Amino acid sequence: MLSDQSAPVVRATLPAVGAAIGEIADRFYERLFADRPELLRDLFNRGNQANGEQRRALAGSIAAFATMLVQRPDERPDALLARIAGKHASLGVTSDQYKLVQRHLFGAIAEVLGDAVTPEVADAWDEVYWLMAGALIAREARLYQEAGVPEGEVWQRMVVEERHQETPDVVSFTLRCADGRPAGAFRPGQYVSVQVPLPDGARQIRQYSLSAAPGGSTWRISVKRVRGGAAPEGEVSAWLHEHLRPGGELTVSLPFGDLVLPPGDGPVALVSAGIGGTPMLSVLGHLAEAGRDREVLVAHADRSPSDHAHRGELLRLAAAHPRAAVRLWYEEPGEQGVGERGTGSGPVAVASGPMDAGALELPEGVTVLLCGPLPFMRAVRGDLLRRGVPAERIQYEVFGPDLWLGLE
Repeated sequence: MLSDQSAPVVRATLPAVGAAIGEIADRFYERLFADRPELLRDLFNRGNQANGEQRRALAGSIAAFATMLVQRPDERPDALLARIAGKHASLGVTSDQYKLVQRHLFGAIAEVLGDAVTPEVADAWDEVYWLMAGALIAREARLYQEAGVPEGEVWQRMVVEERHQETPDVVSFTLRCADGRPAGAFRPGQYVSVQVPLPDGARQIRQYSLSAAPGGSTWRISVKRVRGGAAPEGEVSAWLHEHLRPGGELTVSLPFGDLVLPPGDGPVALVSAGIGGTPMLSVLGHLAEAGRDREVLVAHADRSPSDHAHRGELLRLAAAHPRAAVRLWYEEPGEQGVGERGTGSGPVAVASGPMDAGALELPEGVTVLLCGPLPFMRAVRGDLLRRGVPAERIQYEVFGPDLWLGLE
């Protein structure tokens, strides 16, 4: 909660700061990377820096947090903070880095707003920053403690045991620990960060969901190659597709993330599109083994059956669960056709076109796990809210910068 001294200052200056926050974010990153170029080379996603998404995410997170402080002072955007903290922990971010961010952020604010940044204004916004930073530092400290590692020490060497071409654009990699230990436990739906060396000497990091159920001695990730077009080609996904083979090594983080199976035996809907189906495989695999009394709805949208990564595995896992139903939408159904068929335990309905979330038969008290492209998630979440599903029962994961802040 903001102090009595700072609250009216932040409220009065929020429109001006909000209007300039994009320019402030641009200047912040310019200052930060001029001071610490290794952060752009080895920590920040260069693609998201180039297209501006990371800068918009930073600006949006600060504006959203400040707005909540003055408009709803008794609340905090916990879902947003949890997603950011999980991402930071998977990157090995440490508490001392927040001081570096503060220095360059407030330098950027002063440069952009000039004389409008009086000592009183600077102190008030410094309080906003440290309230947000303090909340994140505390969450990240808990994540490191739960993982049983010192702050930031999340990295381990892993070896590729198997590689499978799942679709023309998706390859899965089964990973084992390089030192022979079993891969660690994780919660179904979590992700890991993967660090890869690139030809220019950079070591770029990306996040990938663990796409098989926990409990084995290995982990599996499934990587979609980001093709060039309107946006640059994904340099990490391209490297993994072109160079990583069985026997190759990767630097991989411990698992993090909050898009996980909720406790209890209440019904759950796994709603995804494209490569967003990978965390759902982990959840469904776990339920097929251990959650056989839990009602499960699997709903997935994709371009075509041949583009649907792990399609056969999904259907086998659903067939192994006595209370699972599957709903699939394909833009190009092809020879698979549309209609109803069985998995051995429940119905599979295949339709053409985009997903119609309004047609989903949702059980009472359902919790929805949602993952896919942002436009897809926005549309589905809106449909679910209109149908009366409480916002707190719709959990989602954003890979890349979180540009969905206004919906918190």
